[in-house]
Amino acid sequence: MARTGKTQNASPAADANGLDHLQQAYEADRLYAASDDELLHFYEQMVLIRRFEERAGQLYGLGLIGGFCHLYIGQEAVAVGIQSALQEGHDSVITGYRDHGHMLAYGIDPKVIMAELTGREAGISRGKGGSMHMFSTSHKFYGGHGIVGAQVSLGAGLAFSHQYNEDGGLCVSYFGDGAANQGQVYESFNMAALWKLPIIFVVENNQYAMGTAVKRSSAETHFHKRGAAFTIPGMNVNGNDVLEVRAAANLAVEYVRAGNGPVLMELNTYRYRGHSMSDPAKYRSREEVQDMRDHHDPIEGAKAELIKRGVSEDKLKEIDKKIRQIVSESADFAESSPEPELSELYTDVLVETY
Repeated sequence: MARTGKTQNASPAADANGLDHLQQAYEADRLYAASDDELLHFYEQMVLIRRFEERAGQLYGLGLIGGFCHLYIGQEAVAVGIQSALQEGHDSVITGYRDHGHMLAYGIDPKVIMAELTGREAGISRGKGGSMHMFSTSHKFYGGHGIVGAQVSLGAGLAFSHQYNEDGGLCVSYFGDGAANQGQVYESFNMAALWKLPIIFVVENNQYAMGTAVKRSSAETHFHKRGAAFTIPGMNVNGNDVLEVRAAANLAVEYVRAGNGPVLMELNTYRYRGHSMSDPAKYRSREEVQDMRDHHDPIEGAKAELIKRGVSEDKLKEIDKKIRQIVSESADFAESSPEPELSELYTDVLVETY
């Protein structure tokens, strides 16, 4: 993760030849020149997501979290790298049901997220959304969607809202390699390109969708190329390095904010756990997972760079200790919070009063 130069000042031309001009700019300068404090912040956010998800897995095993639960362990650099380039509370973010990490990366209180996971009144969606359907309009985080690919079309709508209101904001719509084969994704691509909507489509390619390897499910495995039919520039990014993700995100955000229309980013990453807590992940070997942990872990990569810069291991241990305390307090808060009253079944059903 050695620094190769600044990316903040890059300004790709919107009328560059072909659809790979953003990719070329990224390849020319792949690492964001983060200060030590910035990189420490990225590291802290990724550790928070990792420890939070580990605790969520434990609570699920104890029966305190019901329904489905999809953990983000291994993919932390994607949400942290991309959302650190956004204007928190101004730009919209929407994703699928693997959503805890994105909320934490957007600065939402882990206590209310954990309370939501456990179905408590204090949860960010008052215990009604659970793991898969959380949202926070005040944070411009719009879910958390259980229907595969639905968030892509909704993301296009959020982008249209930014454009219509002329507020200068944009939308980041995350979806997975499995959802990339949904028809509504391409309808959204077409509309976004036609209207030059301010949206960044992000494919989090964790290689297996629910449980089928990309090469067995997709004829075109280079997902960043799939916007070509709609003249959407694509970017192929190493999603396991937070500095590479941030460098790519800067380029995409600058391009979209300039009114040039959408960008399609493919973030190549990996999840260590199964698709959900009920998935034993027998479709891949333990050796493969261990190799990813040993050589491509986003947190260990950031840690190695920090140590290289002279940050002491004691300081990093202090951060980990602090994060563990935050997560422990979040779990205690959730477990001690009351469940919603039965009357809550009838509130927030409709936007208006009828």
